[in-house]
Amino acid sequence: MNGFTESLQAAAALIGQADPKLWHVVLLSLAVSGGASALAAVFGLAGGAWLAVSRFPGQRAVLLLLNTLLALPPVVVGLTVYLLLSRSGPLGSYGLLFTPGAMVIAQTLLVLPLVMALTRQLVADALRGNGEQLRSMGASPFQSALLLLVHERVALLTVLLTGFGRAISEVGAVMIVGGNIDGITRVMTTTIALETSKGDLAQALALGLLLLAVVALVNLFIATLRRLQPAESLAR
Repeated sequence: MNGFTESLQAAAALIGQADPKLWHVVLLSLAVSGGASALAAVFGLAGGAWLAVSRFPGQRAVLLLLNTLLALPPVVVGLTVYLLLSRSGPLGSYGLLFTPGAMVIAQTLLVLPLVMALTRQLVADALRGNGEQLRSMGASPFQSALLLLVHERVALLTVLLTGFGRAISEVGAVMIVGGNIDGITRVMTTTIALETSKGDLAQALALGLLLLAVVALVNLFIATLRRLQPAESLAR
């Protein structure tokens, strides 16, 4: 118990002193996860909306694959990206392996199925309630998807924040493709794993507290949006 208390006090001191090394890791984590979430949003919102309004042969198989990818292990994503970016891989000439760019790619692939699946479900539910009205106004499936995305913007923001929460708490994929290089690819989750194995519990605990704070802020923002959404719907 005394060891835990001492580590907690040391962790609080590191945070309070604004340790440069500590905050560099935090900022890199936010940059990588933020970039991955933004890329996943661009492709996930478009792909999910398109799946909701389109009808094509093999759609059930595509949806089954998408739902399967929701449970894709991060280490499998990391291994796949590693093979693609390695020197013998098809993208090896770009020299992205063991860089923040590789970490962004890995987290994007991890978050993309989540954003796409939730967006598809959201637009499909909205289409059941408003699809007939949109069709009577002459809206094409593509136009209907865009209008429903705008209409459900608060719920979509919740989806994106959920994706960001998953990205920033991920460790397996970024460890494989980033290499956990000090000052270059070391993010909060990989640093926690490393410092714990080294016995530097204060550093690990400080980063753990900051990671919990980030996730808590994301969850608080999501809860606030969910409380505000009914009020916004009534106002409309």
